[in-house]
Amino acid sequence: MPAKMGLTSTQRKAVLRNQASNLLWFGKIEVTAGHAKSLQAYAEKIITLAVNSYDDVIETTVTTKDAKGKDVTTKVIKDGVKKLNARRKIMALTYDIQFTKANGESKAEFKARVKGINHPLVEKIFNELAPKYAERKEQLGQGGGYTRKYLKGERRGDAAEVAIVELV
Repeated sequence: MPAKMGLTSTQRKAVLRNQASNLLWFGKIEVTAGHAKSLQAYAEKIITLAVNSYDDVIETTVTTKDAKGKDVTTKVIKDGVKKLNARRKIMALTYDIQFTKANGESKAEFKARVKGINHPLVEKIFNELAPKYAERKEQLGQGGGYTRKYLKGERRGDAAEVAIVELV
């Protein structure tokens, strides 16, 4: 049974959702030791969901007519049933984190970089993290173990045990 962390169920879900989103986006987060234990299980479930379904895609060809009346054939890649279901579950389990403009990046460059990406965190999970951990799963022959926890010591203000949780 997961720890209650001194919060109501809605508060606990919101805290875990926020911490998991930041962990998956930044790769490392500093939280209290009790939160770290709950966060590890929560984040591992999200990553496992992505690893098990990231390669379920359907390629189709669509023929349309352009302005001159010529037939134009384009390849369309869509999510399969398993991947679409996993994408929706992950969107329910995390908050959407948006891109930020880098220092010295113009507005046009920023728009070009983020064009066509509606949910950056979900795209990062499926395009970067899932293939990386699927390859790791094949090499080691085991699933899971995607996060690591380091105990850092007591926090100065309230003497709470602090831990760093990071993606392996």
